[in-house]
Amino acid sequence: MSNLTETATQIRRDIVRMVHAVQSGHPGGSLGCTEFFTALYFKIMKHNPDFKMDGAGEDVFFLSNGHISPVFYSSLARSGYFPIQELNTFRKLNSRLQGHPTTHEHLPGVRVASGSLGQGMSVAIGAALAKKLNKDDNTVYSLHGDGELEEGQNWEAIMFAGSKHVDNLIATIDWNGQQIDGPTKEVMALDNLHSKFEAFNWTVMEMDGNDMDAVVAGLEKAKTLTGKGKPVVILMRTIMGKGIDFMEGSHEWHGIAPNDEQLKKALAQLPETLGDY
Repeated sequence: MSNLTETATQIRRDIVRMVHAVQSGHPGGSLGCTEFFTALYFKIMKHNPDFKMDGAGEDVFFLSNGHISPVFYSSLARSGYFPIQELNTFRKLNSRLQGHPTTHEHLPGVRVASGSLGQGMSVAIGAALAKKLNKDDNTVYSLHGDGELEEGQNWEAIMFAGSKHVDNLIATIDWNGQQIDGPTKEVMALDNLHSKFEAFNWTVMEMDGNDMDAVVAGLEKAKTLTGKGKPVVILMRTIMGKGIDFMEGSHEWHGIAPNDEQLKKALAQLPETLGDY
């Protein structure tokens, strides 16, 4: 897993540099989900950087919690969807790399505008059903924030997927216990997510989202559970701000950028492995 770990380290460097450069963005959740994106795009998912919007004949991914776009953009660039140097344009005027992913800029790898929380589950289910209708046996992957589950549309979609046996879908919940206003248990407690998804007829897994071996093994196991009549959900425990000691575990880094001194400290903890953009 050494190559994957090196890639994850470089993606973390990209995240903090992108957000710092424009003093805007969401580093906390991006850093916490870096192992997931690295494993998905560099190991697990069958995908083609020669991008086709319909995703026919390949696995597809939907990011529902679109504010963590820095980790998404870095993963796409470093897996060949667009030039790595384009990361320099993050959140700038007329950039294809807006703060929340959009489709009208036609950025390769982005199939849906996201950032209006709670909608990604419905989109992923629709894509999974389309694959079934088209006799396409590939898998639909999606990622959702735990705080995002406070949006009611999720639960209608979750009920639908279980009821209609959408078993070519693997949805992952970034279960870091933090959201913009504080810990999720204080804002609106999620309680027993495992039991909730099981009650809606999903196959439920849990994994450590900041251990690369565990993430790869978890995603590989999830793939073996598809096609058995139930959608699959992975409850992924992560630490917001993972990899940078002064950011870890704090909701305060949900949506603020490091200053110059903080960037210097962060990069000192993240050795350059693949080359900065």
